[in-house]
Amino acid sequence: MKARRTPWHYYVIAFLAGGIAGAGLALLSRNSTVTVLGSSWIVPILLGLLGVLVLVLAWTVHKYAKGELKEIDPRRAFNTLVMAKSLAIAGAALMGWYLGQLFVVIPRGDSPYYSEVILECAVSAGIAFFDLIAGIVAEWWCQLPPNDGPENPRVKQRKKLLDDAAGQAHSERSTRQAKRKRAQKR
Repeated sequence: MKARRTPWHYYVIAFLAGGIAGAGLALLSRNSTVTVLGSSWIVPILLGLLGVLVLVLAWTVHKYAKGELKEIDPRRAFNTLVMAKSLAIAGAALMGWYLGQLFVVIPRGDSPYYSEVILECAVSAGIAFFDLIAGIVAEWWCQLPPNDGPENPRVKQRKKLLDDAAGQAHSERSTRQAKRKRAQKR
């Protein structure tokens, strides 16, 4: 299986979808008595810790790819790659979500409630940006060197060259042995 890098436009799409949804929620809650704007302070803390965790796991995979570690569980490396990709896309979507809300509520910043929402959204958007960057870096760190399995064309070519060299060495050895036998008969 070959994992490909996440295309840049996935991040843009996630950011735009999050921004539209966040702005839509903020617009809907303008005339509502119940509001769900902003986030509790535990959300950016957990998002930041998740970003750091993924970076630490990806650094382990990167050390293996560089040859500093002798072995690593392939499932762990694969799961780390999946977490890195997910973190980056979720970071882009959440950054859009919080910036969309921020865009709608900034004009009402003179209200104490909305000033708190602005602060919460700004901090959460910053942490989501950190997660986006951490996910992209972690995905890059999870790149493993190419596996030269038996079906790889380079391995087939190398095997053919080795077989040809072995065959040539065998024929030279046979020729030398035949010359020795003729020399012994004389």
